[in-house]
Order: sequence, then structure tokens, then C-alpha cells
Amino acid sequence: MRLLVFATLLGVLLDADALQIQCYQCEEMKHNDCSTPEYIVNCTVNVQDMCQKEVLVKPDGIHYRKSCASSGACLIASSGYQQFCTGRLNSVCISCCNTPLCNGPKRKRPVPSAATANLQTDGIRL
Repeated sequence: MRLLVFATLLGVLLDADALQIQCYQCEEMKHNDCSTPEYIVNCTVNVQDMCQKEVLVKPDGIHYRKSCASSGACLIASSGYQQFCTGRLNSVCISCCNTPLCNGPKRKRPVPSAATANLQTDGIRL
């Protein structure tokens, strides 16, 4: 009986961890430099289920705000700011994502090798 209770409790604890996401969190940083390990936070379980990234274009350069967010608040904010996301001075862009650390810098795509490029030009895709 004790083993069954322990296994059930362990399963509940593991399920709770599965609903927690990690995001980068910082206020008004320049050069996207808050995407390092010291800025990683564990978001509130079952409340903050998305990562949010704000990009602000100011006279002194591009500033970033990153945080955990609830899906409702993040999606409302990002859709509300679409008209201000021009990339010009004083613009604000807000994006939401739901995978771990997704509010960090964009990952570079691998450059195809010469062999891959040759196959693609011959109409064959890998």
C-alpha cells in the first residue's frame, strides 16, 4: 500500500514539473544580452505557460524585455501591439512562444553542405 501511495505521489509531482516552462527574464536590456544562463527563470506552474519577448526600438538602440507570461495575457498583448511593430524608431514588437527558452535569440539555421546543395539543385530534397 505504501508503495502505491509513493508511486502515485511521485507521478503527480512529475506531472506538475511537465507543466512548468523556463524562459529568459530581464528588463530593458540592449543587444539581446539577457539570453544567458543567469537570466533563466522557472515560470509559475500552471499559470505562466508561455515566454514573452518585447523588442523596443529607441533612439539609443534596440532594447529587449523578456519574461514568463500567461497565454491569455501574452496573446492579447502581442495582437494589440501588431500595429506598432514597424521596426522603425519607437516601435514595439511583442511575441509569445511556448517552448523552453524560446524567447532567446533566434537560432541560426545550419548552412547546407556542397553535397546537399547539389542534390537540391537536381530536384532531390533530403
